Amino acid sequence: MTERASAWLRARLLDRRDAAGLAAFRCLFGLLGLISALRFLHYGWVDELFVRPRFFFSYGFAPFVEPLDSTGMHALFWVLAVSAACVAVGLLYRVAIVTFFLGISYVQLVDVTNYLNHYYLVSLLALLMSFMPLSRAYSLDALLFPARASATLPGWCTALLRLQVAVVYVFAGLAKVTEDWLVHAQPLDIWLSSRSGLPIIGPALALPWMPYAMSWGGCLFDLTIVGWLSWRRSRPYAFALVLFFHALTKALFPIGMFPAIMIVAATVFFAESWPRRFMRGTARTAIPRAQRADRPSAWTKLGLATAGVFAVVQILVPLRAHLYGGNVHWHEQGMRFSWRVMVREKNASVTYLVENPRTGRVFEVSPRRYLDNRQEREFGAQPDLVQQLAKQIARDYAVREGGPVHVRADVIASLNGRRSARLIDPQVDLAAVADGLDSRPWILPAPASKPPYLHAPRWKNARSEAQR
Repeated sequence: MTERASAWLRARLLDRRDAAGLAAFRCLFGLLGLISALRFLHYGWVDELFVRPRFFFSYGFAPFVEPLDSTGMHALFWVLAVSAACVAVGLLYRVAIVTFFLGISYVQLVDVTNYLNHYYLVSLLALLMSFMPLSRAYSLDALLFPARASATLPGWCTALLRLQVAVVYVFAGLAKVTEDWLVHAQPLDIWLSSRSGLPIIGPALALPWMPYAMSWGGCLFDLTIVGWLSWRRSRPYAFALVLFFHALTKALFPIGMFPAIMIVAATVFFAESWPRRFMRGTARTAIPRAQRADRPSAWTKLGLATAGVFAVVQILVPLRAHLYGGNVHWHEQGMRFSWRVMVREKNASVTYLVENPRTGRVFEVSPRRYLDNRQEREFGAQPDLVQQLAKQIARDYAVREGGPVHVRADVIASLNGRRSARLIDPQVDLAAVADGLDSRPWILPAPASKPPYLHAPRWKNARSEAQR
């Protein structure tokens, strides 16, 4: 039975299928990459994020990554724009997509405070596309090198892209299956309350039941949309829902290119021949039927095994947060790369205390001496970044004081509107704490109190406040 299932799966992955759908996805993906790179250049974000900051937070697995100088960073974004345009038209595709993948990945690794789920997704999609011959149809490469042109692609190309998009939606939905999201409608209650003054839709956002409706609706959307997109009969309605959902989130929240990226990504669930069917009225071209692949070679089997490992990793990485226990939205261990999209509103204030153990002198250090306003807003809620800056402060003061110093941090944080509480043990010397993937006992437990509900009548909030 297992052997038959394996043979069926291998056949599905190796069968040749119409290349039109993935050619359209390649074009749309490249256009989004081009627009994104040009936005960074036009709005001055290159300078703001990569040139002006005095300190950059590094990832533990890539501490060697540092930003280029101003000229180098601007040149890099022009390279990203050109490579994305080449991906869109299918010109020197393989070189272009690999260049785009390396460039966008480097940009994300420069500073942890720049981390965004959708750019992580773009990097992963570009990585997968680097191994796919997506320029063999509807591309300049196919015109310039007709011997390499092909109207079909192996089924594993579509399967891997669908898996990657499905992982994003499903884990984003699972991250919402929490008491805060479903029972207390947080953080949507906070966000919608601040947007009740918007024209036209503002009064609707102020309705007491609206945060609950949107919380449950968003959770159900993320958990089920992949199934609806995969089913041929429901696919048109599901894609219309995708358009509505992401247009609404774009209108309500400042989430950049995320809605457009997810709309384009959803097209990988369409039938492989959808562009041909869409253009049937203007171009009468035959739709290639699926073709049986030849007997797989050793290299093909190795490739399929590698794809399987990639799929397992993409499933396991988001699950790692559960190994730490507690509330991941509080301690943040396993938060990144786990597709927890817009599931918490968290604010924090940080003050460092530097002590010279030889003289007993204590210095109060503000993060503003090292960070700009944007970095200061982002880092305080993430304990590992508080620790990382503490180590830099320790290095600086060790030179100034002529020997090792202790660095403690007083971090007061609020999660989803709760009363502020200490996030980190203020007695721990963060300069002496080892880095790593182990659980961090110096992070204090999350508050047990319930978050307030801003849409509730005032008397209910007053009673709730008295009970707390």
